[in-house]
Amino acid sequence: MKIDTHQHFWHFEPQDYPWISEDMPILRRHQSPADSRPCMDACGVLGVMAVQARCSAQETDCLLDLAASQPHILGVIGWTNLTSATLQADLARWGGQEKLKGFRHLLQDEPDLGALIANPAFNDGVACLQRQQLVYEVLVLQHQLPMVSDFCARHDQHALVLDHVGKPAIRDWQQNPESRRQWTNYLMKLARLPHVSCKLSGLVTETDWSHQDEPSVADLRQIEQCFDLALEVFGPGRLMFGSDWPVCQLATNYQAVYAIAQSWAESRLDRHEQQAFWGANAVRIYGLTI
Repeated sequence: MKIDTHQHFWHFEPQDYPWISEDMPILRRHQSPADSRPCMDACGVLGVMAVQARCSAQETDCLLDLAASQPHILGVIGWTNLTSATLQADLARWGGQEKLKGFRHLLQDEPDLGALIANPAFNDGVACLQRQQLVYEVLVLQHQLPMVSDFCARHDQHALVLDHVGKPAIRDWQQNPESRRQWTNYLMKLARLPHVSCKLSGLVTETDWSHQDEPSVADLRQIEQCFDLALEVFGPGRLMFGSDWPVCQLATNYQAVYAIAQSWAESRLDRHEQQAFWGANAVRIYGLTI
């Protein structure tokens, strides 16, 4: 079974998604499971994880409602205020929701990320998630990776998942090779933590998508090299496929994203490792019920 571990769904209202700018018209519309399902079916992807895209407890409720009506949504990564004094009660409200598998915060958008991850209340919140066997997903940009290494090391009682391979700044690498070297070193350090896994997702939009219709041959080579490093440092047992639909459509379509991953997996992984990458790792890491 092939599982897409990273899709977003929303009823678009501009004030709810400030990160979706006016130069992203393809995203400024409603995005539902019915919109991505034909693409998934065409690629043989049968299950999906729904991941938060706005910082609101209502987001968690909406995604869980979708999961209840859509059997192919196998799990939900929601949002809650991890610094809240009522966090235990907030989590208890979702206690009967078997498809709730974890939470995420848009760390990449924090104006002072260092202050947040040093905040005792935030750390208590992540520790609380781990005690309840809930995954915390780490969403940061390349330059923020060193800031979260110690944070991830502190929280080792349950799985952490790095989104989008740490969002390497692929579009800058040709002019700035030092940036690529830094990302490589940052990722290697984070991968030394055995409880941290990694989604091979989101890289098509780290290319220079605003100036081209499709990722170039050079971009595709860079993406494959990012996947290669992730395989080298995380190993085949801690990698998962994610499309980052509908955001990926800024650069290309779902089928193209899938094809990049499929071509890479078939040329790098043996049959057992491919099964792990496409589904078994996700089932284990998130505790999915198939």
